Amino acid sequence: MSTLDAIKLAGDLVERDDIDNAEQILTKMPKMNNAALEIERWFLLAQIAQKQDDYDSAIKIYRKILDDQPDLARIRFELATCYMHTKQWYRADYHLRLAMAGRDLPDNVRKVMNYYRWVIRQNKNWNIWFNFGAAPDNNINNAIGGTECVNTILGPMCRDLSDPESAIGYNFSLGGNYEFKLSDHWRWKSDAFIYSNLYDISDYDDLYLSVGTGPRYIWDNGDAWLAAVWNRRWYGWERYNWSVGAKLDLNYDFTRRFSGGLQLQYLNNSYDLYDDFLSGDTYSSQLRFSYSFNARLYALARIGISREVANAPEYSYWQPGFGVGLGTELPWGFHIYGEPYFYWTAYDDDKWVVHNDNFSQITERDFTQRYSVSVSNNNFDIWGFVPMVVFSYTHRDSNIWQREFDKFTAEFTLRQKF
Repeated sequence: MSTLDAIKLAGDLVERDDIDNAEQILTKMPKMNNAALEIERWFLLAQIAQKQDDYDSAIKIYRKILDDQPDLARIRFELATCYMHTKQWYRADYHLRLAMAGRDLPDNVRKVMNYYRWVIRQNKNWNIWFNFGAAPDNNINNAIGGTECVNTILGPMCRDLSDPESAIGYNFSLGGNYEFKLSDHWRWKSDAFIYSNLYDISDYDDLYLSVGTGPRYIWDNGDAWLAAVWNRRWYGWERYNWSVGAKLDLNYDFTRRFSGGLQLQYLNNSYDLYDDFLSGDTYSSQLRFSYSFNARLYALARIGISREVANAPEYSYWQPGFGVGLGTELPWGFHIYGEPYFYWTAYDDDKWVVHNDNFSQITERDFTQRYSVSVSNNNFDIWGFVPMVVFSYTHRDSNIWQREFDKFTAEFTLRQKF
């Protein structure tokens, strides 16, 4: 019997649930030079593991196949199914969305995928995430350096501006959410997370805490969550500000490849040390879109605008922005995502600054661009987390030259495995 005939026979036996004989044929076969046949052999072994409810083994096999062929939609679909059986809903959702972009899937499989997406949306009852890493920063204080001078009757008076400071930060974030099921369509969702950045220069240490809770409604193609939110921040180990407000988070699947979301948020901000100047309200809106080109390549787009209303009008501003990123799953378990993001900041009122060697009143206008690339590898699994490196470059142009800066950061962190 040829190798091809043996694979076909094993496949027929798996279909008829004759697991023992199928497994015997597949395990006795030597590793084949024909890549397609070798993938089929491993696929059938994973199918056997699934039928035996050994989903952990099946997941390992499917991931092994995707390491070599990350564009196989059927394999991602089966992997998502295994994650559903093990109640790893967020991982199931990630791979199912990529699988649904496969061009060679029959209509009946696509219908099943649509149903599974509804099942996942209904069963996302809890999730916990944790990140830890190191982030060198060559301009932690967003400074430009140099000297500014003012002409006086006694001659020029000058002072040195702060030079960029380099620092190494250690970041830590821990968060989670839980959904209490009220009915088939209604949930009560709560989330909380804490984020900290600790630097070797403690003046820049940052600690941020956020909590949100409220009702969530689920329908066939989307969901909506309305929550009350509370935030607290400490900077340099000093109390910095706190906020209370509300947010509305909407998500909708337009097609099997294209989905979008909208987040609206209002916050009332109170500052501990700068209340007379900075306290006020923040209004923000952000649109999110994702599109899967195939089972390995996807695009994300973000378009947003925020409005900061502070007690002092020179600190109130509008800030629109947008970014478009591409992500891809590569052989050997690698994942790469890159995104440029651009935003403009337009303040309401002028402020006194040094300009052309004189004090001038200028209404600040800034343009900031940030370019980032992240690289991770799913084969370096540490308790369900994988290492990720993020490189970024940020540049700001401003009509107030003292506000311009450049910075490079390189962040090493651990993120949840998908």
